[in-house]
Amino acid sequence: MARWRPPAARSSPYITPDGERALQNELRELWLRRRQEVVPALRAAAAEGDRSENAEYTYRKKQLGEIDRRVRYLSRRLDEVEVVRQKPPRQDRVFFGALVGLEDESGAVRRYRIVGADETSVAKGWISVDSPMARALLGKQIDDAISVDLPEGRLESVVVEISYP
Repeated sequence: MARWRPPAARSSPYITPDGERALQNELRELWLRRRQEVVPALRAAAAEGDRSENAEYTYRKKQLGEIDRRVRYLSRRLDEVEVVRQKPPRQDRVFFGALVGLEDESGAVRRYRIVGADETSVAKGWISVDSPMARALLGKQIDDAISVDLPEGRLESVVVEISYP
């Protein structure tokens, strides 16, 4: 018996110009290169005969399905996104695209950039505009305190830096 799950909340449509370019490059790579490699391999595997015991055919068919699913998602997403090209008029507050420095109680400073849901990267410190951290930061100024409930506990910090790269 399958468990019913409510649909996931739709992510905000905002994206940076770099994020849009990255999605377009991924779509182009999947469509023009990866798919063009998999289709002939699938055709060759299908020509080998009995498909019920053909592992190569099964693998290539699954691979093609994953590529096509991602291509459909990227095509739809690129039609939906709204590219934020302008810096906000008030750059002393935190808005979409901001690079924010937060100082915690120990004095350590962490930097986060608020980006679209499709651009998040833990390694770069890029957080989704839909995340609890970003929602707590939006509209704040330098020296404003924030308090965010995270899975690892409550984070109390002070905004010490705001810039728009």
